[in-house]
Amino acid sequence: MFSLIKAASAVAIGLLCAQLSPAQSVNLLNGKNLDGWTVVGEGFWNVLSDGTLLGQRDIAKPTEHQCWLYTKKEFGAYDLHLEFWLRRGGNSGVSIRDTSRAQYAQGAGFDPKRTPSHIGYEIQIANDGDDYGTGSVYLFAKAKAGFQHDFDWNSLDIESRKDLIRVKLNGHLVAESPGDPKRSKVGPIGLQLHDDKALAMFRNIRIREVSAE
Repeated sequence: MFSLIKAASAVAIGLLCAQLSPAQSVNLLNGKNLDGWTVVGEGFWNVLSDGTLLGQRDIAKPTEHQCWLYTKKEFGAYDLHLEFWLRRGGNSGVSIRDTSRAQYAQGAGFDPKRTPSHIGYEIQIANDGDDYGTGSVYLFAKAKAGFQHDFDWNSLDIESRKDLIRVKLNGHLVAESPGDPKRSKVGPIGLQLHDDKALAMFRNIRIREVSAE
């Protein structure tokens, strides 16, 4: 009997370790500053006292060009979780696998056909009536509507795998796409301020890297 109990305990401990030991999620934002991130374009990004990330454009410098905040590190297969708040009529997004790091999305080299959504992928965040609503894999898969909360925080979960991108909005599966086989499978994570009226907040930005298989 003791042997059976001991064996059962070993199995239970093994299962617990299996749940905890594989690459656990880590915070991409340290809650204090922008260490580990790089600003691309004209935008202001600040970490507030409660750890929330606030992004806004300079209204004194109106421009059609986008602004982004990119992780310095690149990622392959992973699960990304974040929470966002977007004011009414806003447009933002999450960039994945964009090896250009938005170099063609702002400045003198602006090219609308070479923005992050054309080189990597953009997971849309918007409540401005765009056909590609929040959770869409922009240009690839339109999100199911009806799951976004206006004037409130929303959760976004992105699964990035070799041949699949899956998006959940507030716990609901809203879009998935195999993507383009010619595009990169790795790249940084980026947060977007789409235009000169953009204002967005982000918090609890966590990533869990997984096997590429």
